[in-house]
Amino acid sequence: MSGQSDQVKEEHAEAKTSKASGGKKSLAITVEQIQEDRVTELAMKNWSPEALKNGVKFKPQIIDEMYQREIVGSNFSTKRVMMLEFSRYLENYLWPNYSKEKMTTTHVMSIAAIVNEKFRERVPAWTSFHAKPENFAHLFKRVLELCLSPTALTYKETTVLLVFLIHCFNSLEMDLIRDRVQRLVSLPIWVNLLPGQREALFKANIKYKKYFNAFQKRDAKLSKEDLDEVHFERNFLARLIEKFFGILDSIPFKGHVDMNKVNYCERFLELLIDIEAQLPTRRFVNALIDDRHVVVRCKLSQLIQRAEGKLFGQLLEALESYAQFEIDEVTGEALTWHDRIDLHYNKVNALQRVAFQHYPDLRDFSIKNVASVDTKESLINFFEPLSTEELHTILAHMNYLPPLEAETSQYSKTFLMELLIWKHERKRSQQETINEMPLYPTEKIVWDENIVPSEFFSGEGCLALPKLNLQFLTLHDYLLRNFNLFRLESTYEIRQDIEDAVTHLKPWKAEDGHCLFGGWARMAQPIHSFNIVEVAKPQLGENHPAQVRADVTLNLSVRPEIKHEWGSLRKHDVAFLLTLRPEVPIGYKYDYTQEFIPQVGLVYIRGCEIEGLLDETGKLIEEGPEPKPEFTSDNRTYRIWLDPNQYQSDMTRTVNGEEDVYETFNVMVRRKPKENNFKAVLETIRDLMNINCVVPDWLHDLILGYGDPDSAHYSKMSLREATLDWNDTFLSLKHLKGSFPEHAVLVEGAEEKAVPPFRVTFEEEKLEGKRELEADSSKAEKALKAVPHIIPNRGPYPYNQPKKNSIQFTPTQVEAIRAGMQPGLTMVVGPPGTGKTDVAVQIIANIYHNFPNQRMLVVTHSNQALNQLFEKIMALDVDERHLLRLGHGEEALETEKDFSRYGRVNYVLAQRVELLQEVNRLQAGLVEMGDMSYTCETAGYFYIYQVLSRWQEFLGKLKPHAGQDEHVKQIQALFPFSAFFSNAPQPLFKLRTWAEDMDIANGCFSHIKKIFTQLEEFRAFELLRSGSDRANYLLIKEAKIIAMTCTHAALKRRDLVAAGFQFDNILMEESAQILEIETFIPLLLQNPKDGKNRLKRWIMIGDHHQLPPVVKNMAFQKFSNMEQSLFTRLVRLGVPTVDLDAQGRARASLANLYNWRYKKLGSLPHVLERPEFRMANAGLLYEYQLIDVGDFNGVGESEPTPYYYQNLAEAEYVVATFMYMRMIGYPAEDISILTTYNGQKHLIRDVIKQRCGDNPLIGQPHKVTTVDRYQGQQNNFILLSLVRTKAVGHLRDVRRLIVAMSRARLGLYIFARSSLFSNCFELTPAFNIVSDLTSTQCTGLYP
Repeated sequence: MSGQSDQVKEEHAEAKTSKASGGKKSLAITVEQIQEDRVTELAMKNWSPEALKNGVKFKPQIIDEMYQREIVGSNFSTKRVMMLEFSRYLENYLWPNYSKEKMTTTHVMSIAAIVNEKFRERVPAWTSFHAKPENFAHLFKRVLELCLSPTALTYKETTVLLVFLIHCFNSLEMDLIRDRVQRLVSLPIWVNLLPGQREALFKANIKYKKYFNAFQKRDAKLSKEDLDEVHFERNFLARLIEKFFGILDSIPFKGHVDMNKVNYCERFLELLIDIEAQLPTRRFVNALIDDRHVVVRCKLSQLIQRAEGKLFGQLLEALESYAQFEIDEVTGEALTWHDRIDLHYNKVNALQRVAFQHYPDLRDFSIKNVASVDTKESLINFFEPLSTEELHTILAHMNYLPPLEAETSQYSKTFLMELLIWKHERKRSQQETINEMPLYPTEKIVWDENIVPSEFFSGEGCLALPKLNLQFLTLHDYLLRNFNLFRLESTYEIRQDIEDAVTHLKPWKAEDGHCLFGGWARMAQPIHSFNIVEVAKPQLGENHPAQVRADVTLNLSVRPEIKHEWGSLRKHDVAFLLTLRPEVPIGYKYDYTQEFIPQVGLVYIRGCEIEGLLDETGKLIEEGPEPKPEFTSDNRTYRIWLDPNQYQSDMTRTVNGEEDVYETFNVMVRRKPKENNFKAVLETIRDLMNINCVVPDWLHDLILGYGDPDSAHYSKMSLREATLDWNDTFLSLKHLKGSFPEHAVLVEGAEEKAVPPFRVTFEEEKLEGKRELEADSSKAEKALKAVPHIIPNRGPYPYNQPKKNSIQFTPTQVEAIRAGMQPGLTMVVGPPGTGKTDVAVQIIANIYHNFPNQRMLVVTHSNQALNQLFEKIMALDVDERHLLRLGHGEEALETEKDFSRYGRVNYVLAQRVELLQEVNRLQAGLVEMGDMSYTCETAGYFYIYQVLSRWQEFLGKLKPHAGQDEHVKQIQALFPFSAFFSNAPQPLFKLRTWAEDMDIANGCFSHIKKIFTQLEEFRAFELLRSGSDRANYLLIKEAKIIAMTCTHAALKRRDLVAAGFQFDNILMEESAQILEIETFIPLLLQNPKDGKNRLKRWIMIGDHHQLPPVVKNMAFQKFSNMEQSLFTRLVRLGVPTVDLDAQGRARASLANLYNWRYKKLGSLPHVLERPEFRMANAGLLYEYQLIDVGDFNGVGESEPTPYYYQNLAEAEYVVATFMYMRMIGYPAEDISILTTYNGQKHLIRDVIKQRCGDNPLIGQPHKVTTVDRYQGQQNNFILLSLVRTKAVGHLRDVRRLIVAMSRARLGLYIFARSSLFSNCFELTPAFNIVSDLTSTQCTGLYP
């Protein structure tokens, strides 16, 4: 043990690490515990709101006592720290009373512990520090000093401070923190590098040397106190690394190890990974980490060879990957393949030059080509014979080590060889590693708690998982992190499915040793036989087979519906092959509290993909409408594809003497199709990593988290449009003027005659080039010119009239529409009920009319939202032949029309027949001979030679009388198509004015022209014969607005790109509910043209204050931040947003329950004026109410199985209230019952079924579901059950509270334990309002 770490206080020998999956049940705090706890007692006396009002004085000894007794005394028990955090200890006591003069170590440690707990609970952690920001610099410096102190703290305490620093490095969007952190990672820290290494870096980057010299000159002018502080900050990371080495070296190879040291080392690597994973912190620190050889020192440590060092080793792999990441630290550009080769060759050439100059014995090494000497074996062969001192000298010449000053080197030969190899060995690129990685998880990953933690992850431990934070190094890094996380999240769900299926099979060990199944499972079947049938030769440049196919035979002697499910496995469905060798005897009952693998004897898991079912002759049954062959037995044989990478790896092990995995499988497991698309998504991400991802230049830096946050705003885009047609956006000139309150509106022509539609020109767009020349041009710029125009007559039929918008958009909504119409990135934050969908639809319609040649891709999270959007698009002036809906879910559209791919093909074919019939009718009206309506081609000739010529002849005859009202009858007399329009409303011509009738004639010809234009577009369908070719043509050429879910985009990217799909604009609804990677993939659904991405607009509409994407595993959600959507990340980065500020869903009083969460959210006038919002809720005392539900027979919440919460008292009261409302006349469809837990949802459904479900007078409510499932929906009356009585639970996530409070339009009735939820700090804004009404205690059937 080093001298430094000898001085660190040794901790209790029994100290245990807090495992990632630990604390399954121990973290919940009950109301009774809160009320009886000594912390609560002290809080009431000293820092409760009442105590603060009474002016209770600050007592420093309380902080010391609380820290020693509650935090250190409990060994930093999460439960005790949680109790302190819940009591608002930080907000009301620790930070308000923090000062430089009175500060103590216990005060600093208490703050760090509470901040860490806030991060663990995912509640805002830095809000309190805005109150006294001037003190944060001192607090941060004190944390740094304590981190380096050799004696002041225990290892456990130092680890707490490391975690605090990790949170600081992950919160760089906070100005307060970013200012402090930058001082630790800026250029001056290179003072800690070896002089030779520093000069080499300066040689490569000359400007850095200028800056470095400037810092040194500036230092000379500083006072001694300021200079000491500057030196402390510059040396901090270097000193912290040295302290880490001391602790790492103190861990023995064998015997007892202090787990607190291990935890410290793990957290330290986590800190370095987080620093390396962000360019602003990495840029100069990577050189320091390289100079200190952190990776090599860790690789040679004794900890990594111990069982306790497994997680440390996994973290080290991540650190090594980032230490050598393929990026230019100076420019931030990703290194190309050639760049990487050049850097590697330069290093080896430098080593060869040193060997050539100083060591004649290494002449052979010096003159060989690089490729022959850059393997580990070659380097060992050449350099192992050298002495320790010679190796030290060589590495010193390379500027990796200080010069050898003594006769013997202070480093071991093992270290020197490892360093030399690590620096010069040829390494596989990350791309090669990903391409050779199997996409299916195996048994080694599925049950590794460090990589795929259990669902009970409490947020305490450190994990070997990538994090999604604010910034990424390159697009490759972005895709790589998302690839790994998506793969592991899928693995977690696969693990659950396999455990569920296998436990139902009940595998036992028979007397003869083979596996006997004592049960049955719907999703798993024993394998009858398994044979590899094809191992294809590798493709050029690859070392794994091109494909591996096998046949799996199952005996499906099961119920008909289960046999049908197995028979319905489709091409590309994923299944899993298992090897089970149980050791438990026949009759053994599976114990859910014990580990899974030892009980079932699971040995191997391999994934596979279904190619199809074989008939009894061994032929593959093709998918299609043809009838399927009959089977005479229960045996079914599936042809499957195995993962070639995995097969290659397994065969290599078999050659080396291990067991052949593919001769051992005895169970096949399938999964539900909706949950089984992970392989297609992973393949999509891997495809993107293998191509040169071309993201538009204006988006590239934003997606990575760098640059000016508003660089993609329309005001900064060079190609924005000064004049745009706003179509039917404005209902009147008054509406237009009110929509731009800061602009002077100039109207062309008489204002009293100005009616929509308007073409609007913004003067500031035109004056852009003059801005810098004008000193005071702000007033002149804020002007717009509105030019009313008339939509050309489209024909005499009623359906020719354009559909019009009827919504009076607010100024903020108009600003969102304006931004969406312009090029660039538009982000719209839409609080509940603010008309997000209406804004989206208007943007789509306006772009459609302004840019008829551009194509729009519409993406949403759910089919339901996509259908709502689509139905509103159909209600606007958009030609339905230009609409296309991809994916499953179009059947839920409330229309008889089919907007799917093949539905649109059928529509076009039917439309073609109808239009040709119209041509036939036109031909008859013109008394022309021949069959002009046989095909689109003959119709085209008919138009050119007969129709167009007659129209031009008509115009020529009218020319002498143009504009003369007295000759108006000439129009009717000469009009050549009167017979064709005989079925239009009559009279066709009004015979009032020349202009009016000429407009009608032009409209009639427009109608005819449109018929032939469409037929010309449909002509391709006569040439293309197959349905798929026609569907692809429709997708590529015909459709202008293409809608799909983000999941469909991820699944079908390969097919869409192969078909040549192209688009110009993307609109994403529900953006805050879409996973980061599923938001990114739609940007790349097209191949770049000339190295450029043609994307012009990206409109994202969402609400980051409502629930995020669903991530089932808590570890990925909390530790990796996988629930963060790209929309939320861009908001955190400061990208400008348009915040819709007027809701029209709920009563104003109900809106007050959630509008505090938004910048400025008011109500639309109709919410205040319409009778339905002004009338009281009949039979109910209040519009909203908190009903305090006590225990029922002494029981509050119950938990039949882990995390399956129920509350019978609340369920009965909610159902009783529903029955009461039905009996006094409320319609059942106006009432929805929501709850925060699935267990309670099922209990309420059971109670309804028992109490009133079969009663036709009462019936069922509109929906009984969870708050999470109800996001995006609404109803007049909501009955909300919060379930919990012991702990607040996941409602403490304010986003869930916002969703819960914003579903009701007219009445919200909350059934909950009032004392619990009113006490929670995060919920107080809402619960203070509902508690202002007398909180009603439930004692009868209804409140």
